[in-house]
Amino acid sequence: MKQTWRWFGPKDLVSTDDVAQAGAEGIVSALHHVPTGAVWTPEEIAQRQAEIAHMTDGSPSGLDWAVVESLPVSEDIKKQQGAWREHIANYKTSLRNLAGAGIEVICYNFMPVLDWTRTDLAWRLKSGASCMRFDLVDFATFDLHILARPGATEDYDEALRDEAARRFAAMDGAAREALAGNVVFGLPGAAERFSLEDVRAHLAEYAVMSEDTLRSHLIDFLSEVAPVAQELGLRLCCHPDDPPFPLLGLPRIMSTEAQYAKVMQAVDIPANGITLCSGSLGARPDNDLPGMMQRLGDRVHFLHLRNVKRESDGIRGSFYEAEHLGGDTDMVALVEAVLVEEARRRKTGRADWSIPFRPDHGQDILDDLGRRTQPGYPSIGRLKGLAELRGIIAALSPRVSA
Repeated sequence: MKQTWRWFGPKDLVSTDDVAQAGAEGIVSALHHVPTGAVWTPEEIAQRQAEIAHMTDGSPSGLDWAVVESLPVSEDIKKQQGAWREHIANYKTSLRNLAGAGIEVICYNFMPVLDWTRTDLAWRLKSGASCMRFDLVDFATFDLHILARPGATEDYDEALRDEAARRFAAMDGAAREALAGNVVFGLPGAAERFSLEDVRAHLAEYAVMSEDTLRSHLIDFLSEVAPVAQELGLRLCCHPDDPPFPLLGLPRIMSTEAQYAKVMQAVDIPANGITLCSGSLGARPDNDLPGMMQRLGDRVHFLHLRNVKRESDGIRGSFYEAEHLGGDTDMVALVEAVLVEEARRRKTGRADWSIPFRPDHGQDILDDLGRRTQPGYPSIGRLKGLAELRGIIAALSPRVSA
């Protein structure tokens, strides 16, 4: 399991020095400043590689650009409208340029409109630490009373609608603005930022799109780009929906094992793979993460290891970002399943037997609380998570390899 670390580039308040000191072996990054749909040029890719390869004083960092996260898929591609064919052609060119730079793993997602959704980006825990949280009542408050989405009332039962109305009435203008800003945070570190009007415009275009239609658009996209990736020796890996249940009336197509299996079977080549995110998938009680790794592990090309604590037993409910070993996912069992899959790959001679992972998200603790990094990406909180995961790997590896 190759230990990696997400880094948002030179403006990231967590430096390559910090990453090297944390003991990570590679960097997960992207060209966040390049507009979605445009080509990633060899020059831009080389520039990011050079930035990763050096510490702030210019000395070698010992780090490489191990995983791209994300080479984004445009809304035009997801909707099959506008410049979607041009964007697919540009995506293929970017894949060729990444392959030319020696980067083999490319993570992306196919979530409509928003990359991830939380209602609180710094929720205070009893310990004094803070974390990101999704509160279903707050989200309903946003949907019903701030966004005022047509048809939203049909998505919530009477009790939830009543509670959302009470919460909205108790909010002042600043609280309402803060909630809207949290929900519509958009793409972390990316060039785009969505306004409420942007969201309303996208939702109107998705209003008539079914889950089957969106899935067919993903399969069409993969039918074009996955053979190119296969030819180039690249591994594409789709990140799950976050959270993994319907929001804002939008279709969700990568929230469960069955949904992943459909897409893997539809474009059945090794380059078409999975980013197994234990935090996103773990927000649903019916997702069995160790079992998914056992059954789909052949196509898992990248791992996000984080944990969430669910606050209800429903498919759709509130949750918060827990410590890496403190949430509802059995992280020890999941890591063991990963190590078993790696051992199987080694025996069959697969060159990609070592699956890169990163300690995804983390609670803000100690000096993190005053640093104001990207929400979910503190330095010390992720260092703690990486250390815990490293301990599990060290404890289980001798047993699995025996």
